[in-house]
Amino acid sequence: MAVNPTLSAIDVMRDAPVIPVIVLHDVKDAAPLARALVAGGIRMLEVTLRTREALECIEIIAKEVPEAVPGAGTIRSAADAQASALAGAKFGVSPGYTRAVGKACHDLGLPLLPGVATGSEIMLAQEDGFTELKFFPAVQAGGLAMLKAWQGPFGEVKFCPTGGVTAANAHEFLSLANVACVGGSWIVPTEAIAAGDWARIEALAREASQLPR
Repeated sequence: MAVNPTLSAIDVMRDAPVIPVIVLHDVKDAAPLARALVAGGIRMLEVTLRTREALECIEIIAKEVPEAVPGAGTIRSAADAQASALAGAKFGVSPGYTRAVGKACHDLGLPLLPGVATGSEIMLAQEDGFTELKFFPAVQAGGLAMLKAWQGPFGEVKFCPTGGVTAANAHEFLSLANVACVGGSWIVPTEAIAAGDWARIEALAREASQLPR
């Protein structure tokens, strides 16, 4: 059974210019953070599986903030994909790509943005039917120059560059024809989450939601 048969990877990428990369250490922050981001115009929320609390945070967002579309980041295995879908994730993001992860997400009906950093990885993902990909770590793996180089051989692929993308350079990435959105943590600063400064996060989200692309 599909997690959400009406949601596709390109829908996730086109919803807003930025997908926030979220790291949560306290479940009490999940709902207010999601509400602040939604109020600022950001609905697609990537909660990374980097903490023990991540799956519970996804579950809370799915249940308590219906306007948000929670996703799971740092999916590295089929088990991660299954646990994320069970928690209520509506899409997945992986730092790399394996066929096991791709098959698990396909079988679950979980839209996936697989991570790639080389031409060979793009080709492997394409062989398995993925044409919307996460370029990670974007800046470290070649940044704007790499994306421009890929426009020729991989013109049909849309990318979400993540890793080193900031408020200062996001517009440069978004100006490229093969970039549908970017991923970044600058709109969910660790110190703002810790302080419960939801107004600041809402303001950052609003700025990000209005970036041209």
